[in-house]
Amino acid sequence: MAFTQETRTVVIGGTSGIGSAVADALESRPGEVLRAGRSNGLDVEDPKEVAVYFAAIGPVDHVVFTAGSQAPGGPVSGLDLEAAKTAFDTKFWGAVAVVQAAAKHVRPGGTITFTSGFLARRTVPGTFVKTTMNAALEAGAKVLAKELAPVRVNVVSPGLTDTSAYAAMDPAARTAMLNKAAETLPAGRFARPADVAAAYLLLIDNPSMTGALIDVDGGALIN
Repeated sequence: MAFTQETRTVVIGGTSGIGSAVADALESRPGEVLRAGRSNGLDVEDPKEVAVYFAAIGPVDHVVFTAGSQAPGGPVSGLDLEAAKTAFDTKFWGAVAVVQAAAKHVRPGGTITFTSGFLARRTVPGTFVKTTMNAALEAGAKVLAKELAPVRVNVVSPGLTDTSAYAAMDPAARTAMLNKAAETLPAGRFARPADVAAAYLLLIDNPSMTGALIDVDGGALIN
């Protein structure tokens, strides 16, 4: 689907981090890019609010979901279940609410792209919530790719990425942490938001990709 002045893309979570990088990249193309998220009034945990939002904007061509959540860590034996449910409400059930609301408005040949994370397929103790939440998104996307065809549904799975998620850290400590982690990766570097954004554009642009998953993790999964 070529981008024209009539092309409309919605980036949920597009006001910060990876979502902002995706929106920035899309804004270099013809058409309209709408950045939506909690910071500008859209709470994906409220399905009715999400439905109203998509009904108001009308037909869309592409929907990108990058909204994240603060998932609690630690052993399951001590897991804060309320915090875990809140994380799922944002990233998993929020994505489901967006699909329900957006699907009837996405033009044939359009796309819906989710965001998971490399922990979906990497076994790390203490990451039960992140692992199961992201794995659920990846599995669900394949079902949706069949249910919603000819709309194409795909997933981008980022690894270590330098985003505002680390904004609270001391700048020197943040740089040291990222560089130390990058030394363990086959690619020898951590990702920048623009690196990850390129994967979303590939999935949007390639008409033969649906039910697909792209890893942008520096090789973390082969380590």
